[in-house]
Amino acid sequence: MAEKQKLSSSSSGDWRRIPLCTFFKDARQVIKLDSLGVEILSIALPAAMALTADPIASLVDTAFIGRIGPVELAAVGVSIALFNQVSRIAIFPLVSCTTSFVAEEDSTTTGATTPVDESEVLEAGPPSDAETKEFLPQKDLSGESFDMVEEEQQKKRHIPSASSAIFIGGILGLIQAVLLISAAKPLLNFMGVTSDSPMLHPAQRYLTLRSLGAPAVLLSLAMQGVFRGFKDTRTPLYATVAGDVTNIALDPLFMFVFGLGVSGAAIAHVISQYLISVILLWRLMKQVDLIPPSIRHLKFDRFLKNGFLLLMRVIAVTFCVTLAASLAARHGATSMAAFQVCLQIWLAVSLLADGLAVAGQAILAGAFANKDYEKATATASRVLQVLHNVDRNLSD
Repeated sequence: MAEKQKLSSSSSGDWRRIPLCTFFKDARQVIKLDSLGVEILSIALPAAMALTADPIASLVDTAFIGRIGPVELAAVGVSIALFNQVSRIAIFPLVSCTTSFVAEEDSTTTGATTPVDESEVLEAGPPSDAETKEFLPQKDLSGESFDMVEEEQQKKRHIPSASSAIFIGGILGLIQAVLLISAAKPLLNFMGVTSDSPMLHPAQRYLTLRSLGAPAVLLSLAMQGVFRGFKDTRTPLYATVAGDVTNIALDPLFMFVFGLGVSGAAIAHVISQYLISVILLWRLMKQVDLIPPSIRHLKFDRFLKNGFLLLMRVIAVTFCVTLAASLAARHGATSMAAFQVCLQIWLAVSLLADGLAVAGQAILAGAFANKDYEKATATASRVLQVLHNVDRNLSD
């Protein structure tokens, strides 16, 4: 009898070990604000607000450009779709890999100290009086200790993936800028904007000017990936809001006061992107030592190995949006203008769920690095359940 009960209890518990059942684990705690729920919410909410800030700013851009005319709105829509397609091919793998790698390295190096070779200490012998004085805190003329400067330097984190991400982001940004500027007309022709189309000239002008901000876009997103790895989504939010407010403020100034039209919208956007990059770099330099000791400390192989798999996924996902934009452009300026408005609204709503994905990625990377598999399982089930509820509510 006891054996039957044991078998029945073991068989009833085996279904919980099925991977699919992990998604439904602790489903009643999906909205519970325990320690894990608070951690997810503190990361996801600012991340979602930062992700939706740029589409909202693009909606404002669309509203301003729509006042010029449907041809200009359609031309800008084609250029934005092309720019985003090229950018996302590099952005998503870079940001995703950066978040995971930084979270892993930050979790494993927190509290780590530099090992001391005992043999060197024994061979050196006891310190002399001069050496003892050298290690004592020395006061300068203002009465401050030099050790405070050394202590401030030691507070900076040594995260090789952060330096690698910024270097890769800068290089990819320059490549993207050169590619889009030099091949703007052929790429627009491929998107359905032919040489006799009235959209060609404003689209080419907007795409060329906006491409100047490609290095800033990839650098800022790489640094956002670093901050996400630190589970700090507030700093990217503040920087993004500052840049988008600047963009919205400069749009009417450049477009209508200076009479630059779509060129003014592109210039305002480029200025806002470089402002975001400067703010993030300034904040990051206070926390991380971005200059590696040597090129060997930059882990490019990890980014290439994992980023390639994500690259294939991003190409497949963004191809649909690019194809839709190309088909809309072939139907004329009015159809493309309507598509641009609907696309920006859809992006602003759909990116709300990405904040949860950012939170899950950062927490999972840290949990796996610390071999806390229980927390990893709980985080995965909680995030997937919340995402399911968000998706169901948006579809309703």
